[in-house]
Amino acid sequence: MKKIVKTDKAPAPVGPYNQAIIHNDTLYASGQIAINPATGDLVTDNIEVETRRVMENIRAILEEAGLSFADVVKCSIFVKDINDYGRINEVYASYFDEATAPARELVQVSNLPKLVNVEISVIAAFD
Repeated sequence: MKKIVKTDKAPAPVGPYNQAIIHNDTLYASGQIAINPATGDLVTDNIEVETRRVMENIRAILEEAGLSFADVVKCSIFVKDINDYGRINEVYASYFDEATAPARELVQVSNLPKLVNVEISVIAAFD
């Protein structure tokens, strides 16, 4: 049986999907972009600010489910410009302990929803 995770502290879905699903002690969070959940506005001042907003949206979803970044086992990062890798990685790294950081991939894509520069999804596990 699956459980829907929904919080107003992260952006509402913009299509036929949920913020996250829990199934068999695993949380699958949908890709997050830099939408401020309080205003609905995109936050794209620079790639660091954009990445931080994405990570804070992910934090809100994890917390709603009773999890934290320490419980994340896999991240998928999609970027519009691979040249932003280092700047994204610097912000991303501040959310994880390097010794126990999750598995991850970062892939350049031709475009992202709402023309943002970065989208991140996570999978987290309950102990």
